[in-house]
Amino acid sequence: MPNTRHLVCLSFDFDAVSLWMAWDLTSQTNISRGEFGVVGVERILKLLKRHDIQATFFVPGVTAKTYPECCGDIADAGHEISHHGYTHVSPVTMSYQEELDALRRGNEAIRRISGRDAVGYRSPAWDLSPNSVNLLLQEGFIYDSSMMAHDYMPYRARSGDVVQSDAIRFGEETDLIEMPISWSNDDFPHFEYVRGGGLQNADHVMANWLGDFRFMIADTDWGVMTYTFHPFVIGRGHRMLMLAEFINRLSDLGADFVTAETAVREFKQKEIP
Repeated sequence: MPNTRHLVCLSFDFDAVSLWMAWDLTSQTNISRGEFGVVGVERILKLLKRHDIQATFFVPGVTAKTYPECCGDIADAGHEISHHGYTHVSPVTMSYQEELDALRRGNEAIRRISGRDAVGYRSPAWDLSPNSVNLLLQEGFIYDSSMMAHDYMPYRARSGDVVQSDAIRFGEETDLIEMPISWSNDDFPHFEYVRGGGLQNADHVMANWLGDFRFMIADTDWGVMTYTFHPFVIGRGHRMLMLAEFINRLSDLGADFVTAETAVREFKQKEIP
């Protein structure tokens, strides 16, 4: 393994209709916004195949059960399928048993598609309950991708943080590896029209995303940038053109494209005991 290696994980949250259902926006028009995600996945798979890139798709159980053929295409193409809840409801609102049931139901749906349980998890809405880390470990997950304490370096998730008015008492580090994300490297807040926001210029957003990768390669010999996309967002024509150009530019800068699972296993090999 080379000492200098700069990884990129292209991750796709295949929410489809589950997001709008979770927001209780179930009119035919809102559901159709989610349906476009299937069109987006078809375009994304073609693009990834053209560049011989393996990516990670975070799939809610509702999506896997609603669109089994499309999810099967993702698995058949060799991409990693990871857990994104059963519905698209934040675990923060769930009881311990409800959260556990959602993890198990989601993995059951993923197992039917890919033949294996997911080893990675991304919370709907990027929010974790006090039970989440321990439940993920209990259920055999090796990584989470819902937190933001770094931009390009994975780290060990903690369990048992206590947030107090005068100071925070941090809990113990666990064996769950965090693949950090950020809203700035997510397509949804930049592009999706919700309550008057979104619809930004794609080339300007790409410049910001490339800037984060350039900073990483100037700042460290090894790191991984995780970019988050939603097929019903990035799948629009002009954004697909931007995504293709983004991949080309990252390649020119020396990016190695990997799945989240691959990046996590490489990080664990490099960790200092």
